[in-house]
Amino acid sequence: MGKLSGYLRLMRPINCLMMGFAVVVGAALASPNTLSALWRNLVYGFITGFMLTASSMVINDYYDRETDVINEPNRPIPSGAVKPKEALVFSLICTIIGFAASYLTNMVYRLCLVTAIVAWIVSVAYTTVGKRSGLPGNLLVSACVAVPFIYGSIAVAGAVKLNVFIFASMAFLSITGREVTKGIVDVQGDRRRRVKTVAVRYGERTATAVAALFYISAVSLSPIPLFLPNPVSFWYIPFVIVADFGLVASSFMLLEDYSRESARKIKNILLLWGFFGLLAFIAGALW
Repeated sequence: MGKLSGYLRLMRPINCLMMGFAVVVGAALASPNTLSALWRNLVYGFITGFMLTASSMVINDYYDRETDVINEPNRPIPSGAVKPKEALVFSLICTIIGFAASYLTNMVYRLCLVTAIVAWIVSVAYTTVGKRSGLPGNLLVSACVAVPFIYGSIAVAGAVKLNVFIFASMAFLSITGREVTKGIVDVQGDRRRRVKTVAVRYGERTATAVAALFYISAVSLSPIPLFLPNPVSFWYIPFVIVADFGLVASSFMLLEDYSRESARKIKNILLLWGFFGLLAFIAGALW
């Protein structure tokens, strides 16, 4: 039982469920009228997102095992619940299942398998070398968040639909801004650990400007779905207004006060604005 619990904790099931759900959302945005007919694609797509996320979570704990002895001694590997070699084998199994599911997701379009492989490489690159790289690492994190939506579109439509690409781009930009903001919060620890965040390399003020630029860039994309050949419904508007207002307000708040406490508050509330952005696209596509 202890071993099974250790494997489950390595996977971080909540993260896996979120990425699997993101695939389904991407599919719903791409082809809302055919989801019931393509339920097998959704199931395999969900499994792909779930298992490849599990694989990356396990790899992350494997590479962090030495620092976790000090920082997180109760994690499965440092606590001895799972041995390092067992973790690697488990990660390999999760990867194989994820790739197999991606092959079965859409057997007509091999782009699903290619996208899954690229997404896995990106996640491993962040875990192994990207964490200490600063902005490049931030971009890798954002790509990991955006790719499941794109994968969902490919799973049911065989291509990346424009509305899905716009949403994925907005998510990519806003998550990057959040990661830069997180660097302001963690600047002292990152400096000691030689993590090359924007805040460490150029100072908190510059990091604030960079984060705000990413937030505003995400907002600037939000009107586009209203003017597509198949525009979103009216219900897109109220939700996206809330999301845009939140991002713009957060940008001004951060520019006015870029202290660690202020940056932490903004970093946390940004998840709420991201949720409203997601609701905007779902409501615009399905209602």
